[in-house]
Amino acid sequence: MWPLFYRGVESGAIKVITRKIASSDIDLICRHREMMFSEAGRNPDDLLAMAGPFKDWLGPRLDNGTYFGFVIEDEGRAVAAVGLMEIDWPPHPLHPTEPRRGYVFNVYVEPGYRRRGIAQQLMQAAEQEFTARGIGYLILHATTAGRPIYERNGWVATSEMAKVLSIKS
Repeated sequence: MWPLFYRGVESGAIKVITRKIASSDIDLICRHREMMFSEAGRNPDDLLAMAGPFKDWLGPRLDNGTYFGFVIEDEGRAVAAVGLMEIDWPPHPLHPTEPRRGYVFNVYVEPGYRRRGIAQQLMQAAEQEFTARGIGYLILHATTAGRPIYERNGWVATSEMAKVLSIKS
């Protein structure tokens, strides 16, 4: 179990605890993911279309442990979370002997808890978890709001690009 973390804030002290994600967190993860994309300006219709398939995808991965991560709670109420996965990836000049990458995603801190170091705590927990698993190269996709937090913690932009193909079902 992760240690308790105390931090003073303007409205008084909060008491938060970091714990490992569980299968029972599925609705929290889905809600946080939708809020994250909504705040990033994504189309509400696209988010609605994604909701069911994402939950269907997530459930088995929570159950078998391939989706793992951490939740931060304030007096028993979940206020932030991060999702993690190990990605099978060929050795690369940035990780020449390691056939895996760590993927960090679904990072979300509820609005009333931002700017209190909670995102930093999530990222530290993620880095510790990947280190314990022997994974030394991590990737994520940053929102505009999240980018400064990651950059302050040593993350750098890469040359990755993306393209969406039209697939008829």
